[in-house]
Amino acid sequence: MTEKDKILVTGATGHYGYAVIASLIENGVNQRLIYAMVRDFTKVDELKALNVNVVFGDYNNYGSLLMAFSGMDKLLFVSSNELENRSEQHIQVVNAAVESGIKYILYTSQEHKEVNFSLIEFVLSSHLATEYAIKGSGIDYTILRNGVYMDLLPSFLGENIFKYGIHLPAGNGKIGLALRGEMAETATKVLLSSGHKNKTYSVSGDSCSFSEIAEYISQITGKNITYLSPGLDTFLNTVVNQGMSQKCIKMIGGYAAATRHGELESDDAQMEKLLGRKPVTVKQFLEESIAWNYLSSVG
Repeated sequence: MTEKDKILVTGATGHYGYAVIASLIENGVNQRLIYAMVRDFTKVDELKALNVNVVFGDYNNYGSLLMAFSGMDKLLFVSSNELENRSEQHIQVVNAAVESGIKYILYTSQEHKEVNFSLIEFVLSSHLATEYAIKGSGIDYTILRNGVYMDLLPSFLGENIFKYGIHLPAGNGKIGLALRGEMAETATKVLLSSGHKNKTYSVSGDSCSFSEIAEYISQITGKNITYLSPGLDTFLNTVVNQGMSQKCIKMIGGYAAATRHGELESDDAQMEKLLGRKPVTVKQFLEESIAWNYLSSVG
């Protein structure tokens, strides 16, 4: 990266996009060279406090993308959270990047193993279509296949873990997890260093099973945490009346079932090398946050 490269970060009001912007500043990038793309100007107070440039851009509005991308050198392309039409949105982003003369794209994809039939096809298909479009665009790129955010573990474990234990259709499979903040820091390292041209990286910490997670929490808290793994249909029927949104149920069930079949197991070596240190482990995360939060909530 040159000292004058302009970097545009999409999804800048989201946790990940904001974390990357904060990390860029912490690593010495001049705020005048950082552009935060948002589609809702009512959510930009925190970004403005960072003294970065805030610009409008909507994946559904091609003209807005052309305006936002104009004059930019590097694009951190954070994937959309609208799964229904994400492929179409993403193709627009890639096309706008080409038309605008973007020199480099860093895209946040999904960690996965190749399987005949993916249980997270509803998420994965658009990522793979986007990767294909980026590789065919002629623009230099790096693809970060991010694992599952460790920060989301509470959603997987449920609110009544001490009462009912862990119930997930994940079997004995392992899932690669990493802190969102450390994934964002990894993206920053890639943006600001050389040697990543046209490469695809796995960005995930250690992989562990939910039976191991149950054991960790039991060890930390002194409370016996059980782990039961029903089939996916049984799981979905059980949680459907617990007030969880359909989108959340589908996501957790799908990711857990994909874990059972080995789709989400990851090697943390690439992330460790990019980050420059070993990522926080699941056990460390549980020791420092989740278990104690649960204990305080139950007295």
